[in-house]
Formats: sequence, structure tokens, C-alpha cells
Amino acid sequence: QVQLVESGGGLVQAGGSLRLSCASSGRTFSRYAMGWFRQAPGKEREFVAAISWRGGDTYYADSVKGRFAISRDNAKNTVYLQMNSLKPEDTAVYYCAADQAKVPRSVGAAEYWGQGTQVTVSS
Repeated sequence: QVQLVESGGGLVQAGGSLRLSCASSGRTFSRYAMGWFRQAPGKEREFVAAISWRGGDTYYADSVKGRFAISRDNAKNTVYLQMNSLKPEDTAVYYCAADQAKVPRSVGAAEYWGQGTQVTVSS
């Protein structure tokens, strides 16, 4: 069982930056590929970014490519999402996800989920 706890959300003006963190329990973090997803009010949860088990491969949604960066520190059992040039349309609850077998690039592909952290971007 993996427990994921997100942090780092908040209110920021358009054009600003935030860094989200997702801490994992246990000592098997490196066995999980990780992903970030988000869900805006009234919308379905969508893929944002994902990273492979050792961090060698990263994947991004077109809407965040060039603005967001995912990274991981297996020694700290933590995955990060650096968000730059934020836009009001980035406003959502951001969720961390983990899967042992595959890189989670769709909602159905993630085995474990965190409880989310709110990101609000004001115009």
C-alpha cells in the first residue's frame, strides 16, 4: 500500500510559479512510476505530467508543455511539479498518482492517488 500526500498548492497571480510536492510513504518509492493529474470544477480529471521509475523519461500534456516540469527524488520519496507561467485555466485540484506497472498517463492507469492540493490562479 502506498500513501501519497500532496503539498505546495495555493493562490498565485497569472504569470507566477508554484512547486507542488508529493511525498510517498514506505521504502519502495522507486518501484512506482508517478504522475500528476488535475481536476477543475465541473470538468473531468485530466493528465498533466508523468515520470518513469528512475526519472529518465517524462511526459506532459500539450497544455502544460514548456511551462511545467516534473521531477523526482527517490532518496526523499518525493515527486515534484514545478509550474511556471501559470494561467487562470490552470486552476484546479492537483492530484499525485502512482503505479508500479506503467507510467500513469491516464486516469485509469494509476493504482494509487493522493487527496489533492488546490491551485488557484487569479487573472
